[in-house]
Amino acid sequence: MAKTPKFLEPLAGFGVTFSTMFKKPITEQYPEEKVPTNPRYHGRHQLNRHPDGLEKCIGCELCAWACPADAIYVEGADNTETERYSPGERYGRVYQINYLRCIGCGLCIEACPTRALTMTNNYEMADDNRAGLIYEKDRLLAPLKSGMVPPPHDMYPGTTEDDYYRGDVTEASPEQGEIAGKEG
Repeated sequence: MAKTPKFLEPLAGFGVTFSTMFKKPITEQYPEEKVPTNPRYHGRHQLNRHPDGLEKCIGCELCAWACPADAIYVEGADNTETERYSPGERYGRVYQINYLRCIGCGLCIEACPTRALTMTNNYEMADDNRAGLIYEKDRLLAPLKSGMVPPPHDMYPGTTEDDYYRGDVTEASPEQGEIAGKEG
């Protein structure tokens, strides 16, 4: 292989510049035309629910420990017989993600033992103030689907915590629906 003369080496860098000068520019029409993201894109986080509406987060704080950017703050609390937010002993009373710090690495997702925390494809999170980029639990919780009852409420009759974690609970009980109907 022939060696390039010393005086031509700086011109090799200009070759890249020169070759791109004649390429057609790629223009994206964002935000008018939104291109769908890849299925595994790491966007905004979401706190998931069980099919009856109870929260999957058990307030274990493993996601906060796993976060290398210290962007997650979780404060757990105990469920009581009168107020049950998750099927376990505890639930995440306070849950915050600071998107000013989040690097989108997904380590929090891997650390979650109940699959309560996942990442959506939503990437539009810009805001004009810093406080708006600290997402609280109310903005992170998955919306209630039909058949779900907003917590707090009892677990589905005749089930245990293990049934929830195995995914054996599929919907809210009729009694819970009646209670929710009276409250709402």
